[in-house]
Amino acid sequence: MINPERMDDVVRRGAHVKPAVDAWRAVDERRRRLQGELDDMRRSRNAANDRMAKLDKKSAEFAAARDELKALSTRIKEGEAEQVRLETESQDLLLGIPNAPHASVPAGASSDDNREERVWGKAPAFSFTARDHHDLGVGLGILDFEAGTKISGARFTVLRGWGSKLTRALINYMIDLHTGAGYEEVWPPAIIRRSALRGTGQLPKFGADLFKLEMVTGEDHVPDNDFFLSPTAEVQVTNLHADHIFEPGELPRHYCAYAPCFRAEAGAAGRDTRGLIRQHQFDKVELVKFVTPETSYDELETLIAQAEKVLQGLGLHYRVVTLCTGDMSATSAKTYDIEVWLPGQDAFREISSCSNFEDYQARRAKIRYRPAAGDKPRAVHTLNGSGLAVGRTLVAILEQYQDADGSVVIPPALRPYVGGTERISPAQKPNG
Repeated sequence: MINPERMDDVVRRGAHVKPAVDAWRAVDERRRRLQGELDDMRRSRNAANDRMAKLDKKSAEFAAARDELKALSTRIKEGEAEQVRLETESQDLLLGIPNAPHASVPAGASSDDNREERVWGKAPAFSFTARDHHDLGVGLGILDFEAGTKISGARFTVLRGWGSKLTRALINYMIDLHTGAGYEEVWPPAIIRRSALRGTGQLPKFGADLFKLEMVTGEDHVPDNDFFLSPTAEVQVTNLHADHIFEPGELPRHYCAYAPCFRAEAGAAGRDTRGLIRQHQFDKVELVKFVTPETSYDELETLIAQAEKVLQGLGLHYRVVTLCTGDMSATSAKTYDIEVWLPGQDAFREISSCSNFEDYQARRAKIRYRPAAGDKPRAVHTLNGSGLAVGRTLVAILEQYQDADGSVVIPPALRPYVGGTERISPAQKPNG
């Protein structure tokens, strides 16, 4: 939830956010004006009570004062009811207003305005026409798109043989790398409640992206107990500390988690329908940080560096870009995207987003800390990044490590996880 004091900064995202900001300001102005009126009426009520205490209870003056006090009490009660309504409306409007961009975020309307920060490695040079991962995976017998569609519908895939084995190897490799850097591993549930999604900002704005579960409920059903499939482990891991106050010395906290992810809206219609790039179900290893506001941007730099280490260890060519105001998510204050090179598409494609949400999620989920013993709690800053999207890492390996005969070299860093095997060939089986 945006800090109301940051409203002037929010409009840097573009003119499209101004109506929402103006609507909130109008409600907040009415709320504050009503608060002043209620304060005045309560003072008048107290003064009327004091006067009545000095009057003869049988006098006409007392009866008139009593009637006046009764009318005043009715107005106060009505005003308090209106105040509750305005506070609820204000909170609902705040939930729909995006985060304020950090001053270092470039202005822009689309991905064309993102700023390239650095490039690592070189694109592989082939003496043949590079295939995309779809054709490579089918040729190797490791990506079964037809079976996925038959079982579950479009945008689902069955991984066979080395497809499955390399996916497990990548998950283990990533988790080992991150825990070795001091991240605490957690393995969260894949089913989450509405309140958890609201806490990280997926709701109410991105409800169309979610798979909601049909549950048998009684008359006492509470909407916050609706269940959804998780779109990203960011939700579960961030909500580990919902309604929590960190005591002095308990920050920073760094977590990593593997989780399957589910998104009902996997991309624009007709885009990326071929292959693994946009699936309804996919795997990620997620990185989440809880830190103090003073350190959060240094922590963002170490977060992106940690995600980059995965690609560097695998020898995959990539670049890092800073997303512009018009391309980053509504919850983020600043986002770096890592884009891996895909020879089959002759393009860089996103494989990780690393974001600093500042106090936006913490205010929604009530995650706070005490700077020192006895201090009033303050909102923490939360950060999140993919370390990495597993399916897209598999895609990059297939395309960057392909050979002319359709075989694929296994990156040296993964070989300890696959029994030392160095290459996948079309006729090769996972254990032979």
